[in-house]
Amino acid sequence: MAFSLHAATVPSFMQMLAAQRALLDKAEAYCTEKHLAPESVIQARLAEDMLPFAYQVKSSVVHSAGALDGVRKGVFSPDTSPPPAGFPALKALVEEGLSRLERTAPAEVDAFVGQDMQFAFGEHRIAFTAEDFLLSFSQPNFYFHATTAYDILRWQGVPIGKRDFLGQLRLRR
Repeated sequence: MAFSLHAATVPSFMQMLAAQRALLDKAEAYCTEKHLAPESVIQARLAEDMLPFAYQVKSSVVHSAGALDGVRKGVFSPDTSPPPAGFPALKALVEEGLSRLERTAPAEVDAFVGQDMQFAFGEHRIAFTAEDFLLSFSQPNFYFHATTAYDILRWQGVPIGKRDFLGQLRLRR
């Protein structure tokens, strides 16, 4: 089988973002059931020097749909805007990311192979090929933030497990 950059990235991004959408629903229901202020979960952090749950969800979208947008432009810069403040806004962000990924044609992503790509943050620049950027930078960041969001929910007591993290597996048909 020939290498497909699309197959190596987009379906997994979509699987995990859909799982995050379901995790957001469970977290919101948990807050309602336990009479917790949503902000107590949305602003929760695993450690003082880590960013909160809302940032982790936002960064999952940034390092998936946003990473593909960056490859299209040839440069990716981190989104430094504040994350959404509530469950409805976080869900809308994830839905928007999923929609952007769904509209991404496999041929477009596969055509990125070999293109020059740059990570830019302030004066800091890192040169990549598009595939190396997606596979060695954005994809690991994506999984880091998706895992951290899941871990925060577990730490906060939301009743979720590994199946919730994995979401809908792509099974043989």
